[in-house]
Amino acid sequence: QVQLVESGGGLVQAGGSLRLSCAVSGLTFSRYTLAWFRQAPGKEREFVGVITSNNAFTSYADSGQGRFTISINTTRNTVYLQMTSLKPDDTGVYSCAAILARYSSERSPTSYNYWGQGTQVTVSS
Repeated sequence: QVQLVESGGGLVQAGGSLRLSCAVSGLTFSRYTLAWFRQAPGKEREFVGVITSNNAFTSYADSGQGRFTISINTTRNTVYLQMTSLKPDDTGVYSCAAILARYSSERSPTSYNYWGQGTQVTVSS
């Protein structure tokens, strides 16, 4: 059974930082590319960033460029999203997702095979 379990969300003031984690199990980690998405109330789910499982490639949405960093721990099969200089516009449910591809820069959520349940991030002004 494939599971992606996010953690680390919470309430933070603008300008603060959070680190989200996504623990992955039930799949061959090396065969997948992992990504983070977020969804604000009343808005569509949007791409945040992507990382290949060998940590060779990362790509970020413009909204998080320079503020967000995705990393991966292949020993723990865990993906991280370090967020700094948070803004109220960063508020939303953050979810990790996996796509069956060793190297992918896919940004469309409909292309991803597996999803976590999400973790809420709220940034107060």
